[in-house]
Amino acid sequence: MGNYTSRYLSEAATIATQIDQAQIEKMIDILLETRIANGRLFIIGVGGGAGNATHAVNDFRKIANIESYTPTDNVSELTARVNDDGWDSSFARWLSGSHLRRGDTLFVFSVGGGNREKNISTNIVRALELAHEVGAKIIGVVGRDGGYTAKVADAAVIIPTVSADTVTPHTESFQAVVWHLIVSHPRLKENEMKWESVL
Repeated sequence: MGNYTSRYLSEAATIATQIDQAQIEKMIDILLETRIANGRLFIIGVGGGAGNATHAVNDFRKIANIESYTPTDNVSELTARVNDDGWDSSFARWLSGSHLRRGDTLFVFSVGGGNREKNISTNIVRALELAHEVGAKIIGVVGRDGGYTAKVADAAVIIPTVSADTVTPHTESFQAVVWHLIVSHPRLKENEMKWESVL
C-alpha cells in the first residue's frame, strides 16, 4: 500500500513538471478574447469530467467573470435529450439549443478526448464538430493522446501518461489543477477568492 501511495504522488509531481505551459497560456488568451467579446464558455465532460465541469463553471463565473454553463448541471434536460434523441447527440443538441456561436468557447474535460472510430465519448465528438462548424473556439484538458479534442482544439493540454494504470485519476485530477491555475491567473482573475482576501 505504501509503495502505491509513494508512486502515485511521485507520478503527480512528474506530470506537473511536464505539462505544456504554452498551451495553458494559449487557453488564457482564448478565454480573455471570449470575455472581451461577451462570449460564453460551455464546459463539457462525462463521468469525472462532468463533475469537474460543474465546479469549473462556478469558478469561471465567480472568479473570472465569464458567462459559463455545462449541460450536466440540468439533469432534467440532459436526461430528456438522452431519452428522446440519444446519448451521442445530447451535448450537441444542448449546445445548439444554447445557440453556440462564433465568439463562444467550448471547453472539454475528457480522459480520452473522444474517438468516433472506436465509439468512445461520441457525444463529445459531436459537440466538437458543432463548435467547429459554427466557429466557436475549442480548448481542452485531456489524457492519453488527446483524442479528437486534441486534433481540433485551438489549445489543448494533454496530461502526460507516466503509468498506464493511473491515466484516469491523474487526468481528472490535473483538469482541476489546470482550470484552477487559469481562473486564478492574474491575466484572467477579476474577483478575489474568499480565503485569499481574508487577512
